[in-house]
Amino acid sequence: MVYVFLAEGFEEMEALIPVDVLRRGKVDVKTVAIGGGKTVCGSHKISVNADISEDEFSPSDAQAIILPGGMPGTLNLEKNQTVKNAINYCEENKLLICAICAAPSILGKMGLLEGKNAVCFPGFEDALLGARLSDGIVCADGNIITAKGAGAALDFAVKILEKLTGGENAEKTEGALQRR
Repeated sequence: MVYVFLAEGFEEMEALIPVDVLRRGKVDVKTVAIGGGKTVCGSHKISVNADISEDEFSPSDAQAIILPGGMPGTLNLEKNQTVKNAINYCEENKLLICAICAAPSILGKMGLLEGKNAVCFPGFEDALLGARLSDGIVCADGNIITAKGAGAALDFAVKILEKLTGGENAEKTEGALQRR
């Protein structure tokens, strides 16, 4: 299962494009509402009904987690203990940790980017403690995938799909989107 954490103020494209692409690629995905209830309002005032609440979440069947950016969504994720526990669980078990836009700053502050290549939304680089900053819009290094921002959401999603299911499925899924 891939879990996408949604906190008030999340960037809608950065959360929902990965959900859509992964489901098209036949990956099980659940959105997780952080902060109580199941309805979460994004940074552009789009409300999303999450699949499960924070209280229903358990990392035991996780293959990956996704942290969308957005403000104040990133700050709300960063201060949440369930999210921190999920990140630590994935790191300990070498499962995929995927963060886009401002959200890689959470990983940097937790010391998970030390010596790794990473990218983030411009202006958050100082929070990527110990990382080697990449010029790309998506960067995969070990079990961590980072991306620059909303415009990179589709590339981010395809990279996650590739890591989870292989290049052939990712290429087929991306091709069906008629993007290129």
